Amino acid sequence: MPLLVDLAGRRFAVEQTGSQPPQAVPGGLILPPGRVAILHGLGDALFYRHGQNSWSPCGWRRLSEAPLRIANPDRRLTADDTIWDDPARHHSSAVAALQGEDGRVLLLGSLGLGTPRLYADRDTLAGWCEQDGAPWFLAYGDEQEVFARYAEQLAVRLGGSDRLAGNVWCTWYAYYETITEQQLNKDIAALADLPFDVVQVDDGWERSVGDWEPNDKFPSGMKALAERITGAGLRAGLWIAPFIVLPGSRTASEHPEWLLRDSGGAPVVAGNNWGTGYWALDLTHPGVAEHLAELIHRVVHEWGFTYLKLDFINAGAVPGVRHSGAHREQAYRAALALIRQVAGPDVYLLGSGALPLPSFGLIDGLRSGPDVAPLWTNYASADPSDAMAYNAMVNALHRLWWAPLAQVDPDIVYFRSRLNLLTDLQMGWLRDLAAICRFKAISDPPSWLSAAELDQMITYLSERPEIVQEGRHRFTIDGRTVDFTAALNPGQQYPIS
Repeated sequence: MPLLVDLAGRRFAVEQTGSQPPQAVPGGLILPPGRVAILHGLGDALFYRHGQNSWSPCGWRRLSEAPLRIANPDRRLTADDTIWDDPARHHSSAVAALQGEDGRVLLLGSLGLGTPRLYADRDTLAGWCEQDGAPWFLAYGDEQEVFARYAEQLAVRLGGSDRLAGNVWCTWYAYYETITEQQLNKDIAALADLPFDVVQVDDGWERSVGDWEPNDKFPSGMKALAERITGAGLRAGLWIAPFIVLPGSRTASEHPEWLLRDSGGAPVVAGNNWGTGYWALDLTHPGVAEHLAELIHRVVHEWGFTYLKLDFINAGAVPGVRHSGAHREQAYRAALALIRQVAGPDVYLLGSGALPLPSFGLIDGLRSGPDVAPLWTNYASADPSDAMAYNAMVNALHRLWWAPLAQVDPDIVYFRSRLNLLTDLQMGWLRDLAAICRFKAISDPPSWLSAAELDQMITYLSERPEIVQEGRHRFTIDGRTVDFTAALNPGQQYPIS
């Protein structure tokens, strides 16, 4: 027998397997753990799909449209959760929402771990967990209001962070894996007098993914590099992917017992990059815990890096047979808790490929979408998780509700004309979105910029504008109206008044 509940003047029928009655909280109801289904009565509504990790597609689709998802199974393995993929059904991770004709939104979101999944059709909005244990939050009303109330409930249960990264300069989108100590020394000297707070060294410094020691391109070592960065008055940041190893790494060869394995005993391939499938570590193995603690202690307390970009960490929550038998999201969160404990409270932790709910309270910032790129779209790909500026923007726009829990990282913005196919219009969209997120990151070496581009970048980094959100895609930045609605169609123009 369904329960009848009243939310914001509208009645909904709710079916639940949990025996506890709904509990009223500010802005909504708490429903007990278990399966939940709501007969929504909203017909062919807009469905909000929230991706499983940083790179998973996120946004709104009408129920009569094809579901938003990654079609390519190899790419889906890297950038989403293959276990719960459904090509014929609108599905979501952690939270989902429906918007009816009057603009009001019905939201159902999990309040904890257990790999929560949701789906919707024209009659029902439903949620369940791979492992039950977390209650649900149900709300109806203004879109910004219901997402804000959901974030408040998550903060009570999981915690949050209000730490800001500052202005970040990152090596990746200039040099990718070709970075060298010699080149970075030149860039650090040029960055010293610019309004940056962090220099973050990205992939390309390590011997191998999984073997976290400097390669031959960094003969002076990473402690010397960190000292050079801090000597320039900047915070030293470093990229690591602590939950994965490449098959050819020394770590994988010397410690096969650390690898997460499937039911047949084979190492679990957690995704594809660097021209191969990479393997996940079993984060519940005592040897892996010791390895992680030693790695973070070395990077932070011996080398001196106090801003860590933790990449590909969704690999910590892929399905597999774990040493302790812990559920995969619990194993993921426990490993992040270990990293936070060893790093200390003052180290800024940025998660990329991160699972939002199991990261909240432990991570300071979360990448909100796939990698940006110096091109808007790719004619050869319609994959919503591919590296391109349009995909990065779309995902970040639809994850701004994270902001009270962790800083939303929309990825870098561009000022350079060198090696850049973005128009001024498109670069303006990216910059405005980064200002809204209060996460300004740039990868342009100062030597690549013209005098005008350098002045423009300095002005942008120095600004701390007042941001007001007026609608789903409409904002004011210091009173200037910015509406991203048209930007969601790559062929449209960007209205600024």
